[in-house]
Amino acid sequence: MPGKLLVALVAALTVAAGCGSSDDAGDPNTLTLWHYEGPDSAMGIAWAEAIRLFEESHPGVTVEFEEKGFEQVQKTAPMVLNSSDAPDLMEYNKGNATTGLLSKQGLLTDLSVEVADRGWDRKVGAGPDITARYDERGVMGSGKWYGVPNYAEYVLVYYNKTMFDQRGLAAPTTLEELTAAMGRFAAEGITPLAVGGAEYPAAQLLYQLALTRADRDWVDRFQRYTGEVDFHDRTWSNAVETFAAWLREGYLDEDSAGLKAEDMGLGFAQGRNPIMISGSWWYGRLSSQVRDFEWATAAWPGMTAGSGGNLWVVPKGAKNKELALDFIDITLSQPVQDLLRDSGGVALAPGDAPATDPGVARLNEDFRELSAGDRLAFYPDWPVPGFYDAQVTAVQKLITGELGPHEVLTELADYYRENLAGVGG
Repeated sequence: MPGKLLVALVAALTVAAGCGSSDDAGDPNTLTLWHYEGPDSAMGIAWAEAIRLFEESHPGVTVEFEEKGFEQVQKTAPMVLNSSDAPDLMEYNKGNATTGLLSKQGLLTDLSVEVADRGWDRKVGAGPDITARYDERGVMGSGKWYGVPNYAEYVLVYYNKTMFDQRGLAAPTTLEELTAAMGRFAAEGITPLAVGGAEYPAAQLLYQLALTRADRDWVDRFQRYTGEVDFHDRTWSNAVETFAAWLREGYLDEDSAGLKAEDMGLGFAQGRNPIMISGSWWYGRLSSQVRDFEWATAAWPGMTAGSGGNLWVVPKGAKNKELALDFIDITLSQPVQDLLRDSGGVALAPGDAPATDPGVARLNEDFRELSAGDRLAFYPDWPVPGFYDAQVTAVQKLITGELGPHEVLTELADYYRENLAGVGG
């Protein structure tokens, strides 16, 4: 069966099986809510409290929460939102190829008036608001509010401090220190880097390597179509050549091509791999689950993937939009924001009292420094529709050796150019 037909069939079966089963759709006393955060993540903990507070403040109203997978929502959202099975409120990935595309297609509610009336624009702030606003082309950064974040996120380095200390290794704050540490572990037969090639982590790693030599102009040309994009420039070339070198040196395993993000997280959490380069969204979970060693974080040198967090979006066909808006408001309230931060998340509107945990305080302070320094570079799959799957596939081929480094860049360049018309480029 051709690949595209198979994907379409799987998506359709997924929708039929799990996306429209609610008998309460349209019930004025039920808020249907979808999100894909784990229950022990900072966001999952905070949003569970938001559900409690919502039901407490709305007597007789219940929240029907359906947990979805990121991959499931990524693939089926356009189909679901264009049907009678749309929820009242859902978490959705931000960026031109996701929220921007759905806004352009008329599938999302314009929240601009509510954002101003409820003061959400002041709580979200400049920087994180870029990915909440989209123009008529579906390009982020200006125009109407089609989503509202209530947290922020960015990619950083997690490292097993116990294993680093045992070898006299310093915190990896530069690319040179990181590379030297990986070399030390590899020499001992330890694969230093946890990677998941079957989902986003490996493609994000390639982007992180590019960002060590990138600037704002480079990012804006790639993400916001402000100029020509050359996938064979020195920035991309250095990234893919470094990735290939790390493979040759054994810093990541060829078997990682088949591993998912969950496998990557477990590799680090269980102490098999002493380094993980991934998002702040892992912080809360690691805090609650890792007990056998001490771990810490370090900011990625240079620019880094990051932005305001995923968005609360209200589908155009939502039956209970007012309830959805009230729920968003609660997620931006100080009690929920403080809980999100103290559970290991990056809060947008916490109270004045600082986090008591020094690691959490550093996580939030690092984000503020990155944002103030204009070092947030969004995420690599955002520019064009379907780029997520294209990047995952291309980097898998690099890991397995099916394609050479510059063949991978050609594959990415071809996909980018062929699909640019699907958004505002």
